[in-house]
Amino acid sequence: MTSERECYVYIVPPGATEFVTAGRFRVSPTPDGEPVGEFVYGQRYLERSDAVELDPVELRLRRGLYETTRMEGFFGAIRDSMPDFWGRRVIERHTGHTQLEEFDYLMCGPDDRAGALGFGLTVEPPAPRHRFNQKLDLEILQTTADLIIKDVPILDSSGARQIEELMLFGTSLGGARPKAVVEHRQNLWIAKFTRHDDRWNYPRVEHGLLKLAEICNLTVAQSEITTVGGRDVLLVRRFDRDRVEEGYQRYRMVSALTMLQSYDSPVARRDWSYILLADEIRRVSAEPKTDLLELFGRMCFNAAVSNIDDHPRNHAMLATDRVWRLSPAFDLTPTPTIALERRDLAMVCGSAGRYANRENLMSQHGRFLLSKEEATVILDNIVETVRNTWRSVMQQAGVSEADCQAIASTFLYEGFFYE
Repeated sequence: MTSERECYVYIVPPGATEFVTAGRFRVSPTPDGEPVGEFVYGQRYLERSDAVELDPVELRLRRGLYETTRMEGFFGAIRDSMPDFWGRRVIERHTGHTQLEEFDYLMCGPDDRAGALGFGLTVEPPAPRHRFNQKLDLEILQTTADLIIKDVPILDSSGARQIEELMLFGTSLGGARPKAVVEHRQNLWIAKFTRHDDRWNYPRVEHGLLKLAEICNLTVAQSEITTVGGRDVLLVRRFDRDRVEEGYQRYRMVSALTMLQSYDSPVARRDWSYILLADEIRRVSAEPKTDLLELFGRMCFNAAVSNIDDHPRNHAMLATDRVWRLSPAFDLTPTPTIALERRDLAMVCGSAGRYANRENLMSQHGRFLLSKEEATVILDNIVETVRNTWRSVMQQAGVSEADCQAIASTFLYEGFFYE
C-alpha cells in the first residue's frame, strides 16, 4: 500500500535564478489502497507578480485543490521532473535499495531536473546548485557508467560514494542511456555515454542525425562530440537553462506526454498522437502556426530516418518566459529493422494510425494548420535533403563507413514511398 507522503514544490520564476515556493504536493492512499495526488498553489505564490503555472494543461494558475488518480497520483508536470530508467538505476545503486516508492524517486533526484521545478521537505526552498561536474570529469563518469551498467562494484571504496554522487547529476533527465550533466563553455550540457553493448557509435550517429535535422530546417538542440579515454561522448546543450551572472535561469518544460494527459504504458499508447498533440499546441502555444509547421516537419523527418523512438517524452513544450513554445528537437536516433515495406512511428501520424508512409503523413495536414500544398513542400524538402545528404552528414559527424552501412536501411525505406 502506498504510504502518505508530501513535499513542497519550488519553481524558479521567469528571469530569476533562485527558487520560490509554489505550492504543496501530497500523495495518499484511498481506503482501497489506490494513490491519489493532490496539489495546491500557495497563497503567497499566487500573489506574486511573477507567478506562473506549473504546466498549461493540468495545473493552471488558480486557487483551489487539484486532484489526480492517474500515474499513481503524480501530475504530469511533476512526473516530468522524475528520473527515467537510467536515473532510477543510479538512484537505486546510490541508496542501496533495488526498488523504491515513486515518491522516493522524486525526492532522491538531484538539483538538475528538466524544467524549472524543485522539491523539498521544508517550506523555504534551498539555494540552487551552481557548481556542476566539469567536462574534465567525463572520463571518470564514463568509467562509472560502465560499472553501473554491468552492476559491478566500484573498487576504490574510499572514493566510491563521491564518484557515484557525480553520476546522480543527470538522473532526473529522461531516457535509458547513461548520462550526466556537465558544465562546459559557461553552460550546462548533457553528456551521453557509450555502452559496451552498443551496435554502433551512438554518440556520433545521434550527433549526425541532429545535424541532418538542422539541414532540413528543423530547430534542434545544440550538440558536439568530445573524446575521452579513446571513447566518444555526445554533449547536448540544455535548452532549459541559460547562464547569467547570478547563476542559471531555469525554464519550465513539460513533455508531450503531459500535454496529451497520457502516461507510459501499452494501454496509453492509443493516446500517443502527433495529431492530438497538434491540437494541444494550437491551444497552448504563443505561436501555434510556427510551432505546428515545426512539429509537422519533425514528424516527417522521423518517418524519413526511421526514428521510431519518437515517443511523447521525446517532445516537449518550453517556456523561457511566461508563454509556451515547442522546444528544440532532441533524442533523435535511427532504428534499423528487417521490414522494408512498413515502419510505424511511436505516435499516430495520420488517418491510418502510426504507419510512417507518405500518404498517411499527409492525411491530416489541416490539423497542423497547413494547406496540402504547404505540407507537400515541407515533406518533399525533407525527403530530398535526407536522400541526398544523409551519408555525407554522417561522415562529417565522424560516423565510420561500417556504421553508415549499419544504419543505411533506416533512411527513406522502401515503404515510405508507397501510396
